[in-house]
Amino acid sequence: MPVNLPPGLPILPDGGAPGAQRMSSPLPNAGSKTGSAAGSASGSAGAQFPGVPFDMSPEDFEAAVGDALLLIPDKAAKAMDNVAIFIEDDYIPRPGDEPDTVLLGLYEGVPLTERDSWWDAGSLPDRITIFRQPILDICGSREEVIDEVAITVIHEIAHHFGIGDDRLHELGWG
Repeated sequence: MPVNLPPGLPILPDGGAPGAQRMSSPLPNAGSKTGSAAGSASGSAGAQFPGVPFDMSPEDFEAAVGDALLLIPDKAAKAMDNVAIFIEDDYIPRPGDEPDTVLLGLYEGVPLTERDSWWDAGSLPDRITIFRQPILDICGSREEVIDEVAITVIHEIAHHFGIGDDRLHELGWG
């Protein structure tokens, strides 16, 4: 792990040790897709989940994202720099993506570990997008939605700190 990460990282699920089980997510552990060099995504490409999507209003979903942000340790939250968090209904596959790509979240930007002195000169904020419908599609209750939103938000924020998908999987945040 890079030595220039802020104190308090890695964020371990349930305060456990590396390799501990993450929160009770309905996602299979193998479901992650990495985006381009300037972006990274959490979710599953073409995953199929049985059941009826859970119904949650956009306002309640936004509140769940806000609650998930409160789980970020203070030191990590203060170390976040020039990043904006958005909620969109669904991911629309881009040219080059598989047409059935399903993402729960997406980080687009330059991780803190890769920023140089040039970066501050008029750079737009990094962007973390949480996709509402794919999360609702895999959850069967409000508790599962809140759990999956928290996992997805923390996963994408970890990319902002330069933590890759392989390391996140090792830590239980895949």
